[in-house]
Amino acid sequence: MARPEDDWMAARPKPPVELHTDRPHAARVYDVLLGGKTNYPADRKAAEKTLAALPNAAAIARQNRAFMHRAARYLAEEAGVRQFLDIGTGIPTSPNLHEVVQSVAPRSRIVYADNDPIVLAHSRALHTGHPEGRTVYLPADLCQPEAIIEDGELRATLDFDRPVALTLVAVLHWLPAEHDPYAIVSRILDALPSGSFLALTHVTNDFEPAALEEVADTFQAEGSQVNARSKADVLRFFDGLEMVEPGLQVVQRWRPERTDLGADAFGDADIPLYAGVARKG
Repeated sequence: MARPEDDWMAARPKPPVELHTDRPHAARVYDVLLGGKTNYPADRKAAEKTLAALPNAAAIARQNRAFMHRAARYLAEEAGVRQFLDIGTGIPTSPNLHEVVQSVAPRSRIVYADNDPIVLAHSRALHTGHPEGRTVYLPADLCQPEAIIEDGELRATLDFDRPVALTLVAVLHWLPAEHDPYAIVSRILDALPSGSFLALTHVTNDFEPAALEEVADTFQAEGSQVNARSKADVLRFFDGLEMVEPGLQVVQRWRPERTDLGADAFGDADIPLYAGVARKG
């Protein structure tokens, strides 16, 4: 039975949230592409436009999710990490990161952070951690890394004297252009001890640039930015870290498993999403 002090859903006030269902939202569009049900007509319309420009978008979304599962298992099983900070959580889709990690090590501690009231509303209802570990959700903005690092609940959940895996899955390319994503990632990593890890995926314009531009225009019209980056630019997030083999790869090529649904769907094709994991020395 879960302990009262570990009931993260009761940890913070629950003000009413405005979901703005009349316009598409990236988290809900991603949910559409994954075949989820936590979305609305505006999201489904945006997903249709995305698929028209980039027919592989749904398969790419599934590959992104599969990478998260593989990376989480690697970090828990092979690297022995027992603490995770997942920023840009998105709408819960089982198995979630904490389910993968706690199936390997039940006492693991996971902190989810997202600034989106949509994600907050659904995470309250759908995230349930293993009773031997702890699963916490923080309403927090990646654009304000200092506030995340110094958050009292995060500090009460994670021990910053022990390694932490920072996961930024398909989130950095959504940051507004006025914020320096490299400085943000560096600031968070600076707060983490030696032996910590960074795992991320990031949209690239190295392949299918015209399609990516059309997708970006769709979201730009609704007030969201998509900042695609080259491989060299994505590699900059790992400066000073030790890359885990096979290094930065298009997402389906990072340690693929036979059990991954659609793992061979792209064959040798390059798809516009990079993935990588690295260790802080």
